[in-house]
Amino acid sequence: MENDRQAEGGEILDVLSLSYEEWEKLALETWKEPKFRAAQVCQWIYAKKVFDSRDMTNLSKALRERLACEAPLKLPIQAGERKSKDGTRKFLWQFEDGARVESVLLDHGTHTTACVSSQVGCPLACAFCATGQMGYTRDLTAGEITGQFLLMEKRLGRDVNNIVYMGMGEPLLNRAGVFASVRALSHPKMRGLGARHITISTSGVAPGIKDLADFEVPVRLSVSLHAPNDAIRNKLMPVNRRYPLSALVDALRYYKKRTEERITIEYVLIDGVNDDPQLAFEMAALLDGLGIYVNVIPCNPAGGAETLRRSPDARVRAFCAALSELSIEFEIRREKGADIFAACGQLAAKRGASL
Repeated sequence: MENDRQAEGGEILDVLSLSYEEWEKLALETWKEPKFRAAQVCQWIYAKKVFDSRDMTNLSKALRERLACEAPLKLPIQAGERKSKDGTRKFLWQFEDGARVESVLLDHGTHTTACVSSQVGCPLACAFCATGQMGYTRDLTAGEITGQFLLMEKRLGRDVNNIVYMGMGEPLLNRAGVFASVRALSHPKMRGLGARHITISTSGVAPGIKDLADFEVPVRLSVSLHAPNDAIRNKLMPVNRRYPLSALVDALRYYKKRTEERITIEYVLIDGVNDDPQLAFEMAALLDGLGIYVNVIPCNPAGGAETLRRSPDARVRAFCAALSELSIEFEIRREKGADIFAACGQLAAKRGASL
């Protein structure tokens, strides 16, 4: 394994990208320590949020010093934070190479949700999304994704209940980093987050959906649909030209057959574009038999996409009435964080920009 070769060569490890099995191998083969040291170190990092090995008091002084030299945590630097009037908090993180992303902590009263980024920018250029207008720089490592979550928990001072991969980037175009971070966050000897508290969102990367269906951690799937036919979806979401709705639905049926999990459909209502009630009937026909749940989302201002306007309340009610008539379960997502540009489609950690 690459991480093991780095350790043997004396180079600094990216320890937040390690799996638990890699931690055990590192303890046994590289540091010549008992296997249970892996559990002790992971408890400090993932449960206690202690990130300096010198404070890991149940380890020997020699091992603490070795960890400090060979395996310091490469955590992102918090470059900014804003808090919404509704309690939503948006964080700006900077990594070693200067790249920046934003992530969001959502306060639902009875529980909290962390919305993390998986890429610096995004290559998909969806018309209604500020991140897509940034372009794409690179994928995040598993450690960079996990680091966002752990630092938000430490900042909050308590455990975060849920994680959604709905921040900047397309998670299923960075399957290596995303899946590795899920393994770490869900492992019982690491963060121990239940699979049903983890959601991966995609704009419709069909091969990634099939890989997710075969993934050993049964996380939840959310799909950004936004249009039930190729003509409208091509205009809103360029990814549809590569993976048209026929390929997307095929992947969703594979996912449903493999997991039997309910699929959430995200649908941003845009005035005069995709809010005709007839489109709800098209969506029902397209996704027939999948047992979907629909999140109806208000279109948010996303710099550069001002021509796309939020559907007026009457159009929202008409669209939702059609969903009700079709016996499709839905909810109108309660908008959170729009006043600090932390709502759906608004994340854009541009170089030099402030929160």
